[in-house]
Amino acid sequence: DDAIVVVENVERNMRQNRLNAHDAALRAMEEVQGPVVAIVFVLCSVFIPVAFLGGIAGELYKQFAITIAVSVVISGFVALSLSPALAAQIIKPREHENRASRMFNGALEWLTEKYLKIASWFLRHTVMGLTIFAAIICGLVWYAKTVPTSFVPDEDQGYVIALANLPDGASLDRNMKVADQIQQIANAHPGVERVIALTGFSLLESLDRTNIGTNFVMLKPWDQRTARGLHADAILADLQREFMAIQDAEVVVVNPPAIQGLGTVGGFEFWIENRGDGGDKALERAVDSFIKEAYEHPVLAGVHTTAQFNNLQFYVDLDRPKARALGVSIGEAYEALQALLGSVYINNFNKYGRVFQVIVQALPEYRERVTDLGDMYVKSTHGQMVPLKSFMSITPRRGPNLVSRFNDFPAAEIIAGPAPGYTSGQGIAAMEEIAEKVLGPDMNYGWSGMAFQQIATGGTSSVVLLAGLIMIFLVLAALYEKWSLPLSILMAVPFGAFGAFTAVFIRGMPNDVYFQIGLVTLIALSAKNAILIVEFAKIKHEEGMGVEEAAIEAAKLRFRAILMTSLTFILGVTPLVISQGAGAASRHSVGTGVLGGMISATVLALCFVPLFFKLFYREHK
Repeated sequence: DDAIVVVENVERNMRQNRLNAHDAALRAMEEVQGPVVAIVFVLCSVFIPVAFLGGIAGELYKQFAITIAVSVVISGFVALSLSPALAAQIIKPREHENRASRMFNGALEWLTEKYLKIASWFLRHTVMGLTIFAAIICGLVWYAKTVPTSFVPDEDQGYVIALANLPDGASLDRNMKVADQIQQIANAHPGVERVIALTGFSLLESLDRTNIGTNFVMLKPWDQRTARGLHADAILADLQREFMAIQDAEVVVVNPPAIQGLGTVGGFEFWIENRGDGGDKALERAVDSFIKEAYEHPVLAGVHTTAQFNNLQFYVDLDRPKARALGVSIGEAYEALQALLGSVYINNFNKYGRVFQVIVQALPEYRERVTDLGDMYVKSTHGQMVPLKSFMSITPRRGPNLVSRFNDFPAAEIIAGPAPGYTSGQGIAAMEEIAEKVLGPDMNYGWSGMAFQQIATGGTSSVVLLAGLIMIFLVLAALYEKWSLPLSILMAVPFGAFGAFTAVFIRGMPNDVYFQIGLVTLIALSAKNAILIVEFAKIKHEEGMGVEEAAIEAAKLRFRAILMTSLTFILGVTPLVISQGAGAASRHSVGTGVLGGMISATVLALCFVPLFFKLFYREHK
């Protein structure tokens, strides 16, 4: 963009002022030195506050901030050094223009004339201009409250995860049959390449459980899934509908987390904490009530929990007085139970150059049934072998096979996601609404994974945007040595934000972190266009022109350069808006907002900048 401003000035000086290439380049350097330096300082200052942000959102902001700041510094240096020299060597004066050039210049002159008429109209009708500006501000506030929020969009990462939850106590063989059904259904889909099944492994808990299955459904390469119905979200919906035919298990299909390491799966990781003394029964009632309410909520989908409270268990009751009467040590009785029903590590031994562990454990056929306890003996102090059943009784019970804790409290995890057409921000609000409705005073809730990060970074964007505006104001105040004139530049920023929100609203996209990063970029870009006009208007006013005349003259001189730089940027982000494949969702979020913001900042803001210059420069005649 800076190079375009320099080259446009060189070409204009050669065409209008009849200067040779060398003199035109020198004059262009003098004319654009102030605006380019101001633009470089402004663009860099916007991202200074970003460097101090923490958390995962801060890391995302920093990546953009460092990249753009370094690029801007290099671009400014090249624009003030290499670009004029190259322009002087490459651009040659032409006596006659070809037909294409005449048509382009004629169209640009017509457009410039129309633009100047609109800008002049706003200068003459200040009240009407301020009224329209106030309406745009109101529209921006309405967008900020209406556009749903999200953290980061779900990406098509080339696979989805199918979680199979069988009834309590289901065997591994039964689980493998369900895995075979999942594989057959998934392989029949045109977008699926293969299925990798981890039967008996719970991904959410990272534990081996015979009634839980984790299946990674690998999708075909992105270039073979260009049709909308073969994207990951469409395949996920198709598989979820088809897996409902499996009667032996509840199968839930989820996306992997958009950012690896933030949670186990995509969607929400919600925890219900038992902070009272009701035990497992109270937690079970709370979970059942919550899931029942969540199933009926239109905003939520894929509600699922791995907490199971009705697993068949056996309570072994040791009759301590009888054991002592038989001369059996309590410790040896428990050691015998552990060794025969579980396992006991003894020591290591070396053989064949390797280290092997010695583990005592009964063979499976001797510990499959409850009655096998009668065939297990422990040696008493009298040297006799005493059967365990003589002083132990077994009572069948039901209870949880796994007790999870969250924030140090007994808890149950619930996985859910937003229904089609809704965002994660709306889903989080719905989950919290249900929790406030159904959970009693002894229960509380918490978040983990992506949802926790979204809630933790909820106010980050507002802080970053405000800090960016303050930094721009301070830098411009130092450059212009005036407190009021920078306001004429900052007043152009809402137009860019309004266009960005309008674009994502029309496209049905959420206000997520990537969109907010684009907003920070738009602040600098909107200020850049305004700087080009204000800087030249200030110079023309100091040369003796009136405020309104200087504003119109500056708008006329800079319109071509601003239009060219804006068009190059708009065309540059267009591939982000229409991209497909891996990472397309994040590119859509950034590109859509920036594209809409630049269009608005070019079409609307340029018409108002002369008016703002008039309003804020009048005091300094």
